[in-house]
Amino acid sequence: MSDNAAPATNFIREMVVKDLENNKHGGRVETRFPPEPNGYLHIGHAKAICLDFGIAAEFGGACHLRMDDTNPTKEDMEYVEAIKNDIHWLGFDWGEHLYFASDYFEKMYECAVELIKRRLAYVCDLTPEEWEKYRGNLYEPGLESPGRSRSVEENLDLFARMRAGEFADGEKVLRARIDMASPNIHMRDPVIYRIRRAHHFRQGDQWCIYPMYDFAHCLEDAIEQVTHSLCTLEFEIHRPLYDWVLEALEWPDRPEQTEFARLNLTYTVMSKRKLLQLVKEHHVDNWDDPRMPTLSGLRRRGYTPEAIRKFCEMIGITKFNSVTDVALLEYCVREDLNKRSGRYLAVMEPLKVTLENYPAGKIEYLEAVNNPEDPEAGTRQVPFGRELYIDRADFMEEPPKGFFRLAPGKEVRLRYGYFIKCNEVVKDADGRIIELKCTYDPETRGGNAPDGRKVKGTIHWVAAAAARKAEVRLYDRLFNVENPGADGVDFLTQLNPDSKRVAECLIEPALAACPVGSHVQFERQAYFYVDPDSTADRMVFNRTVTLKDSWARQNKR
Repeated sequence: MSDNAAPATNFIREMVVKDLENNKHGGRVETRFPPEPNGYLHIGHAKAICLDFGIAAEFGGACHLRMDDTNPTKEDMEYVEAIKNDIHWLGFDWGEHLYFASDYFEKMYECAVELIKRRLAYVCDLTPEEWEKYRGNLYEPGLESPGRSRSVEENLDLFARMRAGEFADGEKVLRARIDMASPNIHMRDPVIYRIRRAHHFRQGDQWCIYPMYDFAHCLEDAIEQVTHSLCTLEFEIHRPLYDWVLEALEWPDRPEQTEFARLNLTYTVMSKRKLLQLVKEHHVDNWDDPRMPTLSGLRRRGYTPEAIRKFCEMIGITKFNSVTDVALLEYCVREDLNKRSGRYLAVMEPLKVTLENYPAGKIEYLEAVNNPEDPEAGTRQVPFGRELYIDRADFMEEPPKGFFRLAPGKEVRLRYGYFIKCNEVVKDADGRIIELKCTYDPETRGGNAPDGRKVKGTIHWVAAAAARKAEVRLYDRLFNVENPGADGVDFLTQLNPDSKRVAECLIEPALAACPVGSHVQFERQAYFYVDPDSTADRMVFNRTVTLKDSWARQNKR
């Protein structure tokens, strides 16, 4: 939710209100955010984070951060620390409630033993290929595994030997005994434990059997006394197993799973597998590449946590899957950066301008507004002299109708400065324009003419004598199609080859003094972020988002 607004209502919030009115769970509200530490969080996780932590905060409860580390082959402490950093950056805190699924491995093992004793679980010897045939399909019931008829004693012995490491990976599994004719295939005796000899980043080599997610997840919620287990819609079909495990174990005050629609964005992939592939195959620089939808990537691009929280508030919580236009996210970023970003002068493609009637060697300082949206931001002094640079795009030798920038014989206003008129165009031997010879009107300092004449164009500039060179990284959308990978197309073939361009620009001195992490606007161009690669000798700016707002224009029609 936004910082100063009442929380937006949705079906989950209404459910929690009703539960509190009925004193369900003794009036407690405990939620959890349970990421698997096998990658970095992305913008889709931000929606879940805002919901999980927001609901808990609103109703005086707590949100647990739980690392679901049940798959040791893919998990790493690097991801744990990245997840914690991203959640804190987004503006939330779990306090004392940091947990790991691996902390409960012994308890989960005991629960599995209890299911065996109740004849609700058994050791199965079928290979994955054989199980595919036994499981049946949507139109035919499955067949019972030969292991289903084993005695309790034999299953207890085999499961203990699985834990002791007597069997090879994949040789045996533990299955829940449910219903091989269930219309929900996930309820046809699902695997709840498998053998996997892999070093666990927290448990070391203590275990060679690991619980499956569907078995572990509900137990984790129950052990932590979570009241409201909020999941995305793809887990809806898994909810019967969630409930079955807890009912079979007769767990008191059981948590309740509720599903909501996940976030899908145009021009974006959200699959962790695909994001990992982009990193491993070096299609991007790393997880924090500013083109990535990861929270670390968005942070390095210059997105703010306030903008992301506002975006999550605007898209809301529903039960129906849909695709959100990424332009809405960009709109939220612009709205936030417009309030906080200082305005500065920078020239991307420099074209030299010489003011022939301006005194040679003279430097004066013009007053510039730091941020018109923030009266307390004040002003600064910008150096001005005889030689300037403007953007090449702001001059045309033969301008079309409606071009209000600089042209031969035409007058234009310099931002914070004077009116200037172009008198002569200088070209090199190849016919390329290399300099404009102009004159300025000394009576128009500040951009107004005493005689009342008007000009339609205002352009930005930097003084040649004071200009600093800087690197700009011009980021665009990573993919050039709205739905990457749709219809079986290899998503890698749809990468945008122009998603990152590196160029050099000229900036005013004040911009060169901005610290790493600053949000700035290059006037008339875009919002930028001072990248951590910046040094005292060379500033690096990441383009966060352009000034053009396609979402706002569409919604004004």
